[in-house]
Amino acid sequence: MLLLPPLSLYIHVPWCVRKCPYCDFNSHQANGDLPEDAYVDALLADLDADRHWVQEREIRSIFIGGGTPSLLSAAAYQRLFDGLKKRLTFAHDIEITLEANPGTFEADKFAAYRKLGINRLSMGIQSFNDDHLKALGRIHDTAQAQKAIKAANKAGFDNFNLDLMYGLPGQTVEQALADLKTALSFNPPHLSWYQLTIEPNTEFYKYPPKLPQDDDLWDIQEAGLALLAEHGFEHYEISAHARPGKTARHNVNYWQFGDYLGIGAGAHGKITLADAHVILRTQKTRMPKDYLNPDKAFLSGKQSIEPEDIGLECLMNALRLRDGMAVEDFEARTGLRLEHVAEPIAKAQQLGLLNVDRRIYATEKGQQYLNELLALFLTDEE
Repeated sequence: MLLLPPLSLYIHVPWCVRKCPYCDFNSHQANGDLPEDAYVDALLADLDADRHWVQEREIRSIFIGGGTPSLLSAAAYQRLFDGLKKRLTFAHDIEITLEANPGTFEADKFAAYRKLGINRLSMGIQSFNDDHLKALGRIHDTAQAQKAIKAANKAGFDNFNLDLMYGLPGQTVEQALADLKTALSFNPPHLSWYQLTIEPNTEFYKYPPKLPQDDDLWDIQEAGLALLAEHGFEHYEISAHARPGKTARHNVNYWQFGDYLGIGAGAHGKITLADAHVILRTQKTRMPKDYLNPDKAFLSGKQSIEPEDIGLECLMNALRLRDGMAVEDFEARTGLRLEHVAEPIAKAQQLGLLNVDRRIYATEKGQQYLNELLALFLTDEE
């Protein structure tokens, strides 16, 4: 039986000061003043069009991503949250995360964000090495990054994530671990630590930089994971590490096949219609000028997940988590018995990559060879 899962809200702010050469997100360089009022009005109108998909659920988490959401003023977010609260029911312990660029950090603005109810920041640090920041096209330097972290603490953000990458152009093993040690010195509750990958439709894809060799990348990963464990971090997802009780609720909802409304230019959503036994994927129009055009629809695409793909898609997400997913949640959120994906599960178990008891989760070997484990499900799907 298909049941309604928890519901989150994703809000996309599409503007950046400058497009980074590795970024494949829907972001656009800001030219002049941002149309804040018009964009907030559009976000609320977009939500009004989607509100029937809430289906009387409360909002467990909100994530404001981009782009660079910290370009918007506190006044804009005040208007936005006033409108959201009139339209939605917030959980009493709702997690509200805003992505922030250290290059746009203003102490007064961020203190105002905190007073509005934004209770978690995700700061795009990427590196504490000025040469590597320049190579990544970041607009901040090491001093600004460190200042932003301290200012976030002073503004009352006791829950925050530092976003850090390794495998950067020209980076040595020692430099990568120095970045991680610097991040740990700020005692963050959460760290996203992941390898730089070259994505299509990016400047790095067109003009590939020279990246570290595979042996160096392996050494960085092994030493870095040991360092994080030594500092009390739980490696709960492929690239996510948290102190006890500080996992990213919004992201876990994604990986656990929960629902989320997506509003804003280029935002994606996932919605369950239990009575119709349908799960939808939604996309909003990508270009800011089109999103702000009242003659154009916000919704640019809506597709139902094919019944034969639902189980596989769910597990492709859930197996990113080290604890995987409860079998009863799999069955409730897909409307399927676990036997529906018996073939790839059996293959994975034979290879020692997967465990199934009350939960379905990767073994230690499966975590080490997660790409190979996930490929078993992709192969079956194709």
